[in-house]
Amino acid sequence: MSEETRPTRDPGLQPERTRLAWRRTTLASTVAAVLAVKAALHGGVSVSGIVACVLCGGLWLAFLLLAHHRIHALSATAVPAALTPRHATAAVLCAVATAVCAAALVVA
Repeated sequence: MSEETRPTRDPGLQPERTRLAWRRTTLASTVAAVLAVKAALHGGVSVSGIVACVLCGGLWLAFLLLAHHRIHALSATAVPAALTPRHATAAVLCAVATAVCAAALVVA
């Protein structure tokens, strides 16, 4: 099918659903970071607890910035650009690192 005869894609509400999914994921990440900080400081302040809190906070901030960038890109145009592999990889690494950090806090 040539470019001229191909019908234009109607994205419908897909960009809106994707924006909402990024917002929900950011909210879940915020809750996980707050609970991780609470767990780290529950038994008293320690050096490892402070390091874990700083690490979780940094990972949360990095994910928040990535999500904000993507939400802005989705709302900027009617047909948003695809998520770049660099941003996708960074978002996945932030999520996995936050999960590892939280697991370490629960086990310790």
